Amino acid sequence: MSLHFNPRDITWLAFNERVLQEAMDEKVPLHLRIRFLGIFSNNLDEFFRVRVAGLKRAMDFKEKVIAESFYQPPSKILQRINDVVMKQQLNFDKTWKKIQTEMADHKVFIKNAKNLTTKQKEFVRQYFDEVVESNVIPILLHENTPMPYLRDKSLYLGVAMRKKDWQYSSNYAIIEIPSRFVGRFVLLPTEDPEEKNVLLLEDVITFNLPHIFSYFGYDEFAANAFKVTKDAELDLDNDIRTNFAEKIEKGLKNRRKGKPTRFVFDKDMDKALLELLIRKLNLTKKDSIIPGGKIHNFKHFMDFPDVFEAYERPVERTSFTHQAFEHGERVTDVILKEDVLLTFPYHKYNPVIDLLREAAMDPDVKSIQITAYRLASSSKIINALIYAARNGKEVTVMLELQARFDEESNLEWKDMLEPEGITVLVGLPNKKVHAKLCVIKKRAHNKTIQYGFVSTGNFNEKTARIYGDHLLLTSDRGIMADINKVFNVLKKPKEDYVSILKTCKNLLVCPQFMREKIVHHIDKEIEEAKAGRKAEIIVKVNSLSDRLLIEKLYDAATVGVVIKLIVRGIYCAVNQKEFKEKIKAISIVDEYLEHARVMYFYNKGAEDMYISSADWMTRNLDYRIEAAAKITDKNLKKELKDILDIQLRDNVKARILDKKLSNEYIRNDKKECRSQIETYKYLKAKTSKK
Repeated sequence: MSLHFNPRDITWLAFNERVLQEAMDEKVPLHLRIRFLGIFSNNLDEFFRVRVAGLKRAMDFKEKVIAESFYQPPSKILQRINDVVMKQQLNFDKTWKKIQTEMADHKVFIKNAKNLTTKQKEFVRQYFDEVVESNVIPILLHENTPMPYLRDKSLYLGVAMRKKDWQYSSNYAIIEIPSRFVGRFVLLPTEDPEEKNVLLLEDVITFNLPHIFSYFGYDEFAANAFKVTKDAELDLDNDIRTNFAEKIEKGLKNRRKGKPTRFVFDKDMDKALLELLIRKLNLTKKDSIIPGGKIHNFKHFMDFPDVFEAYERPVERTSFTHQAFEHGERVTDVILKEDVLLTFPYHKYNPVIDLLREAAMDPDVKSIQITAYRLASSSKIINALIYAARNGKEVTVMLELQARFDEESNLEWKDMLEPEGITVLVGLPNKKVHAKLCVIKKRAHNKTIQYGFVSTGNFNEKTARIYGDHLLLTSDRGIMADINKVFNVLKKPKEDYVSILKTCKNLLVCPQFMREKIVHHIDKEIEEAKAGRKAEIIVKVNSLSDRLLIEKLYDAATVGVVIKLIVRGIYCAVNQKEFKEKIKAISIVDEYLEHARVMYFYNKGAEDMYISSADWMTRNLDYRIEAAAKITDKNLKKELKDILDIQLRDNVKARILDKKLSNEYIRNDKKECRSQIETYKYLKAKTSKK
């Protein structure tokens, strides 16, 4: 095993620990700390559904494949995962306990089925009768009956029931908590108008167990929560007679058969019931069987009810209109004159939707082509595209049906778009389309005019309020020509499509071509450093795990290239003693999710700058359609570089990325810099200068 790399999955857990640190930070507003606990929990669920499931599969691979794909044997990584997760779970439980104490100071209490007032008991009975009961169907468990299907996103109550005159035996049942239909949190009536009491849905059901099982005449009930996390990968066969959408539907059904990868339960659960569940789920000591506290499926706490005294959001946490659109000009007219860089969530997302709405109504617009990966649930983007089609425009949507956990909703979008006459593309075999591209064509005065946008993040107006991303609105002919090439490949895939994509001159496109150009840029910086001249690379990504590119960065650091990395999540590189110039690597976790990908190469003072949809991961560079746009406008280049410099100065929310994965905060004697706040101030100042 090489010591030059940290295992990808262990570094991901280190990232999730940074999320947990935000929940532990008493300077963070209380409602946000609760939200960070929810994010931590949701992240961990997805990690077990995908990464742990993949590692378990990998244990059956041949040694050569394992050596090429993992930095350590999967069995060793799985053991480390269990050790880290157990430690994090302890910190999680301590943090939640502390937060509840602070909630009490604000007169906010989470009640349980045993400590309700008389008035609250009456309310809970009525609420159950009117809202919950129709969604509750218990399933009785017996030793000799098969285990019913359990949803891996659902929470369950394990119920042990007995009669007082029974000496030893109990009967058992499980109940799915119907939070998808009812909602997880119930606000209870209180005597004190300033006091807020919250009851979880599972406690509503627990309180009503005597009513639910009244037919059986049980006297005693014990109910404890548990959940199962399953392998969520889609196994799609290569049957060429089946169209791709049908394969996705088949894969979604196969998820029901996914093997459990984690079983989390209330540590106070009835011992006999616990053993019965473990047997029926075919779990062994090798599986992640994790005892926990009373509350599970903490992801719902991302939407904890607004029960705290009015939180006044700081002005630095609001969005504003980009200065280019302050005077009411049409977005189309603005970007035909100049490139505009939107930086979310500081800038409002409206110009993106407005541009598509203008195109939908413009009689000169002939076509719109756009990629879609993850869309808002009631997408204004889709709404604008539908109206464009109804107005006679030729609309093409590349809808990625393999967007993990969004496959089902994207299939629904497909069914909605096609009857409107919209051409829905579903990508290339074995290649996800992750590029964020749009091109609009109009015909005016016997000329074809093209404009559109390239983004680092999804075209999703909801996540744009909390994800940090960049989007370039442009009519640059070179970029538009390259976007058209990408869509031509997606419309009529050819065997040599990679060589076609390599002809792009203004976009770096994956698979392969972007990797080649990145290596080319790094090599140029290496040449400059060897000649004793200034050489610098700045990279901001969500994840850095590609072995080849990490080794190229090592080569560059060895000869003295200044390398600065801002990596939110997975970070597999480590500093080596032989480096002439130590790599500076940080991670920023704050209220907004840092999601932008940016690349900067000094290049003899020319300062090449790109915004990209691709992380530096093998899957992105070799197995996806991705795109990076070169920023050529000198003012926009400066703006991007200034934002990178602000982030590199962060000494409040930035953590050091090192071999030990210790997540130490950067602390120094320099002026305090919380980069998300300073970025707001920097961009806001530009509006007053315009």
